[in-house]
Amino acid sequence: MSHGFDTARLDRIPAFLAAKYVDTGRLPHAATLVSRRGETAHLSCIGEARPGEALKEDAIFRIASMTKPITSVAFMMLVEEGKVALSTPLAKICPEFNDTGVFVAGGGNVPFLTRPPLQPIRMVDVLRHTAGFTYGFQERTPVDAAYRKARIDDFDADYTMDSFIANLAKIPLQFDPGAHWNYSMATDVLGAVVERIEGKPFAEVLQERIFGPLGMVDTGFKVPADQQHRLTDAYAFHPADKTQDFDAGARSRWAKDRSLHSGGGGLASTLQDYHRFCLMLLGGGKLGDTRIISRKTLDLMTSNHLPGGGDLTQHSVGIFSEDENAGVGFGLGFAVTIDPARAGILGSVGDYYWGGMFSTGFFVDPVEEICMVFMTQLMPSSTYPVRREVKTMVHAAIDD
Repeated sequence: MSHGFDTARLDRIPAFLAAKYVDTGRLPHAATLVSRRGETAHLSCIGEARPGEALKEDAIFRIASMTKPITSVAFMMLVEEGKVALSTPLAKICPEFNDTGVFVAGGGNVPFLTRPPLQPIRMVDVLRHTAGFTYGFQERTPVDAAYRKARIDDFDADYTMDSFIANLAKIPLQFDPGAHWNYSMATDVLGAVVERIEGKPFAEVLQERIFGPLGMVDTGFKVPADQQHRLTDAYAFHPADKTQDFDAGARSRWAKDRSLHSGGGGLASTLQDYHRFCLMLLGGGKLGDTRIISRKTLDLMTSNHLPGGGDLTQHSVGIFSEDENAGVGFGLGFAVTIDPARAGILGSVGDYYWGGMFSTGFFVDPVEEICMVFMTQLMPSSTYPVRREVKTMVHAAIDD
């Protein structure tokens, strides 16, 4: 027994990950940290960070969309200070969106035909992905294609925050704000909003308001040169070879300066750093003597904000509409479990989570007082159900 866990059951996690994923070449490595009531109950690192180098506890990972909850917390800090509200129209802060219409027809070599939106994009729409934005990689609609053509969500495109907003605003919305849910560039827009409200680079805001106060010493948009040896290699799925090189730690794009700091997916972090962020969430917005946001703000963020209390299968028009997202709602920066039975996975009503493109993930279970952070580096994250499997094994280890 350790912190209300059966330690033998927790030890199944690295054994399972090794047997099914790492030893078979499906994943390069896997790191798992589980805590309960603020105390670490399990920490394991298996596989190789780089060829011939064992994965260590201080490894730095590209966390991609696990950036989104951090950006969302930063925005809600500004809400608490009265600088902006959930009901604030996006165009009030980013007037570039004043003339952005809703897609009707066209695309490709044909000019878009649009109509005015039935209601303006509000900041709550940006936070919960109901603004009408999308991602080019979804490859479903002419709007997705326009994102790809403009390289609006291309990690290596040479955008600044302002030019990103200006170019995104020229592309039609997929639907009326508030009408549907679609995973999107919305949180990148949110980062730009934070930058404009605060009048300083978004990266500085995160450092001053979240990373510094929480002691997240290895989290940022650029891995410093003297720490680059800790940055793992990243891979992409290959149907025949299982993995193929995507971004080597020794010459990584995450170790270079960027003109755009992606609030939706740009950060690198560590197991311990992200765990500190999770502990703050579990603590109702507070870690130790450091309060980041209020308990009531976090309660609002981790409530289901989908219209009518529905789930992702009912509201999503793209990815995340699959059956496994039944019983899962979406808050202000997090997915939220609203019905574990319908979700078909061990957990609690009100637990919340998200993951990243490289198959990283975390969850916070306020009922059981559990935090879990899982790190690996394989894209896309839909390749294997590893995060659901790890969450199941964590909850299966509860023994009190």
